[in-house]
Amino acid sequence: MSWTSRLSLLLPIALLAACAETPPPPEPDIIARPPPKKPEWMLGRPGKCKVGEPYQIDGITYFPQLEWHYNKTGTASWYGPGFHGRVTANGDIYDEMGMTAAHPTLQLPSVVQVTNLDNGRSVLVRVNDRGPFILGRMIDLSKRAARRLGFAKKGTARVRVKVMEEPSRMLWKACK
Repeated sequence: MSWTSRLSLLLPIALLAACAETPPPPEPDIIARPPPKKPEWMLGRPGKCKVGEPYQIDGITYFPQLEWHYNKTGTASWYGPGFHGRVTANGDIYDEMGMTAAHPTLQLPSVVQVTNLDNGRSVLVRVNDRGPFILGRMIDLSKRAARRLGFAKKGTARVRVKVMEEPSRMLWKACK
C-alpha cells in the first residue's frame, strides 16, 4: 500500500478525532464565593423601631403610622452637612454618604424605593429620620442618594416614593 493510500485512510480518522470533545475538568467540591454583599440601605447602625405619636412642627400636625403599601409622588430634597453625624429620629447616626432618608410619617425604619420622575433613576434607601419640614416636600434624602438620583446640584426633584414591604417588614421585625 502506497503512502498516499495510507494517508487517504488516516485523514478521515484524524479529522474525526479532532472533532471529538475533551471532557471538562472535574468541578471542585467546594466553590469559593465571596460572602454576599449587604445592600447599601442596610449599612450603618440599625436604630430602633418607631412610629410615634402625632407631633406638630410650624403649626402642621403629622400623624406617623405603619404604612406597608405607601406609594406616592411628590418633591424630594436632600440634607447633608449640618446634620452629618447627628442622631436621627430612631437613634441611628446620620451619614450623608449613606443611603438613608427622612420622612414625616412613615414607620422607622422602612425601606423605600425613590424614583426620579425626570430621569427614571431609582434607588433604595432606609428611612430612619423625620422630615422634611418644608411645605411641599415629601422626603429628604442623604446627599449620596440625591447624587445617585441626579438632583444633588439642583436640590429638588419630582419623585415617586414606594415602601418596599418585604425588606421593611424584615427591618421592623429585627428591631422589635
